Formats: sequence, structure tokens, C-alpha cells
Amino acid sequence: MPIPGYQDAMGPVLRAASRAPERAIREIADDVAREFNLTADELDARLPSGGNLFLNRVHWASTYLKKAGLLEAIGRGRVRVTALGRTALEGAPHRIDRAFLLRYPSFQDFARPRDVTAADKQISTTVAPSVETTTPRERIDGAVAELRDDLADELLARVKGSSPRFFERLVIDLLRAMGYGGTRAEASEVLGRSGDAGLDGVIRQDRLGLDAVYVQAKRWDNTVGRPTVQAFAGSLDGVRARKGVLLTTSTFSPDARAYVSDIEKKIVLIDGQELVDLMIEHNIGISTEVTVHLKRIDTDYFEEE
Repeated sequence: MPIPGYQDAMGPVLRAASRAPERAIREIADDVAREFNLTADELDARLPSGGNLFLNRVHWASTYLKKAGLLEAIGRGRVRVTALGRTALEGAPHRIDRAFLLRYPSFQDFARPRDVTAADKQISTTVAPSVETTTPRERIDGAVAELRDDLADELLARVKGSSPRFFERLVIDLLRAMGYGGTRAEASEVLGRSGDAGLDGVIRQDRLGLDAVYVQAKRWDNTVGRPTVQAFAGSLDGVRARKGVLLTTSTFSPDARAYVSDIEKKIVLIDGQELVDLMIEHNIGISTEVTVHLKRIDTDYFEEE
């Protein structure tokens, strides 16, 4: 039996994930490989870029299931089936593929082309998947954006599943990569562990310490509300600071964001999505897998005098 396409793998991936409260993607891949009776050669097939073909397809099958809300990432390469996913399995669908996932609003939002008009959005989910209306460059740009979104989702799950000590190191590395905190040793001195799985400290913006930024990070799942942000603002008075950065792996409530816009102190709120975006921008916890060079005609070369 040939290596399954990512759409062929969606149903088997979801079924394999449902066999335990939570499972590693590698365990799920092993189950899917057995279901399709894949040979050693098939399991070792490589992509042109060098990655494993079968694992890549299992990965993307799980990614689309997560986008539809049938699976959820729980960190460290592990997933679990959601209530929505179990309901889908109970219906014993003949096939789970992109057409099946389009019944879920979250996947509809994901599958819509980016930066399109409202009218286009309304019809985008009714167009047959085989109809191609975009240029090759547009498809490349769309694929890059899709890969980046998936990377951000995986990063956030990994960060949420990390230990408090690792989270502290991550925040230090990110701040240093952004130009704050000096050397790692200096940053470690001013950024000590706190008791709430977060981080508290002062970043010196200049060597004389004339300007400082107070930092607090919370590895939370619940939304950070105004009381927490207000308490953070009050703590700035105790260290005579006028600037602060509050990071969280979750989100901030609208009231919390409105509060910081109404006060004199300069407080920057960085939620989980913004945190992983900064990690990607500054190459924290990621590495480049493959580089693609797009080439075009050099028109200047063909100019004749």
C-alpha cells in the first residue's frame, strides 16, 4: 500500500489519538503506519528537502485536525482528542478530509485565503478544492504563511508545557535577543525566579542603570485580567520605574488592555501569540529547516547599450 496522503491520514490519525487520553505524535504515526501496512522503505522515504515524507504527512494531518478543533496540542509533541473530535468519531464518517473539516467554522476561517474581500470570504468555502485560482507565487506565499502559523501554534504549546525554570530561561534569551539585559550572566542576576511560575526582574537599558524596565512573565492558561495588570503597574512605584513589560502565555482581557492605554506609565502587554511571534522573529527555540531561493530575470543584464 502506498504512503497515505495527508488527507488519507486524517481519519487514522484522529482514531489513533483517541486510543488514550493523550498521545505523542510519534506514537500516532506508528499506529497509522501499521494501519496502512507500510514497509521499511516507505517509512524511510524522504522529501526533496530531506525530511521524512510519511511523518510530514502525519504532521500535516494532525495540524488540520487541530485547526478544525478536533485535536488540541498539549505541548512536547503530544495531542489529545477534543469533545468535538470524539463527536466526529462517534458519527463514524466514511472519510475525514478537508471537505469534511470545512463543516467546522474554525477550519473555514483557517482555509479562507488571507487578505480577501468579504464577498470572497463568503464563497471561498464553496469552491472545489481542485479549482486553482492563485498564481504560483501566491501559493508559495500562502504556504509560507501556513507553515509559520503552524510553527507558532506548536511553539506556544511547547512553551505552555515547559517547566517554570525553562520558561524563565526562554524569557531571558528572548529579551537578550531583542537587545535588553546585557550578557546572559547579567540578565540572570536581575531576572530571578518568582513563586507563581513566572519571572520578575529589572532590565537595565543602559550600563549606568539610568533607565530600567520592570519585567514580569506569567506562564498561565487563564486570561490575564485588569486586576493583575493593575497590581503590576502598582509594583512599578516600589522600584521607581516608569516602564514595564508583562508577558503571558495566555491572553489579556479587553479591560486589561484598556487600562494600560489610560495610565501614564508605559506598560507593554505581550500575550502568548505575540510571544511566539517574537520568538520566531528573533530565532528563539527554532531553526531553519530549508531555504528556498526564488529567482527571476535580471532585466538590467539584458539591457543593450
